[in-house]
Amino acid sequence: MSARPPRLAIVLSHPVQYYSPWFRWLRAHTALDFRVFYLWEFGVSAQRDPQFGTTFQWDVDLLGGYESEFVPNRARSPGTHHFRGLDNPALTARLAAWRPGAVLLFGYNWLSHQRVLWWARRRGLPLLLRGDSHLLGRGAPPWPQRTLLRLLFRQFSAITYVGQANRDYYTALGVPAQKLFFAPHSVDNTRFDPAAAGNSRTAAALREQLGLSGKRVVLFAGKFTPGKQPVELLRAFLTVATPDDALVFVGDGAEKTRLEEIARAHPAAHVRFLPFANQSEMPARYLLADFFALPSRGSYETWGLAVNEAMHLGIPCLVSDLVGCQRDLVLPGETGWVFSAADPAALATTLQQALRAHSEELARLRRLGAATIARYTYEQTTAGLLQALASLT
Repeated sequence: MSARPPRLAIVLSHPVQYYSPWFRWLRAHTALDFRVFYLWEFGVSAQRDPQFGTTFQWDVDLLGGYESEFVPNRARSPGTHHFRGLDNPALTARLAAWRPGAVLLFGYNWLSHQRVLWWARRRGLPLLLRGDSHLLGRGAPPWPQRTLLRLLFRQFSAITYVGQANRDYYTALGVPAQKLFFAPHSVDNTRFDPAAAGNSRTAAALREQLGLSGKRVVLFAGKFTPGKQPVELLRAFLTVATPDDALVFVGDGAEKTRLEEIARAHPAAHVRFLPFANQSEMPARYLLADFFALPSRGSYETWGLAVNEAMHLGIPCLVSDLVGCQRDLVLPGETGWVFSAADPAALATTLQQALRAHSEELARLRRLGAATIARYTYEQTTAGLLQALASLT
């Protein structure tokens, strides 16, 4: 009989639409005894997201089905945008009262996470880490930072990695292979189900409403920020599109005004804008498209969970080679299209290939994509976490 995994305290900045369903799955499908300690109420109360440029809260249940608590945050400017944005002095006392056998930290770049790290080490509590950093587009950090990170990662008994680029990051910083456990990034595939008739009907109605019936539609959905390159995508589209093509932007952010100005200067092009869509609305937004584009550059896009969502719905993806999930999910010619972020002309060239792809090619990409994304579910993520916990004994 295998040993029961230790009682696990999970420290996470705030309820996240990707993780809460996983925690619910963990509670329903495993014997793991865990509690999530949240450090900020973003997502469950209406707050302004500076990158979306709008105030919202998620319209899906983020707290039901598993055990959690909020620890008071005394930060003057709460959030994950700076080191002191998560400042929760009562956290270690709350953890001590719950008496975990191990602690899982989602990240380490905040004051409260550092407090927990050193608190746990002083008490001999094993620490696990979950992150998704990579070195794509930037290379190894300078030696002072590299030295500090090597020292930091030695404090963890086990580290879960989400994909190949993330594993390379830890390996480059001296984490031995026996401490690394594959627990892939995954989303709630029951929500992103292509067979749900309501989503397909809503998507068809949206196409009709936007005047895009019969068009080859490329979708960009997310924050309109420079790192995600929405302006570059629009310019590439205007360069290669025909009257049979359309580009739909869903979201909001700092680049929206610029995008609208460029689109107005090209009235004949089929460029459409839809407002920020909450989680329950996103399946229909993906399904109105023939393919999804995530042309992010640099270290900004550590993974790109929107790619998981789109692929579960059978939507092929076009990404840059600096998107964290590319090597795992988007293989050129097999599950989607990939362009080199180092080549200024590559986005337009690759976009043109996708817009001109034959229906048979799209069907093949969907089929191979479905087989690939089937390995990125909560079951696989859980298996990696349980292996990491088993290694502690």
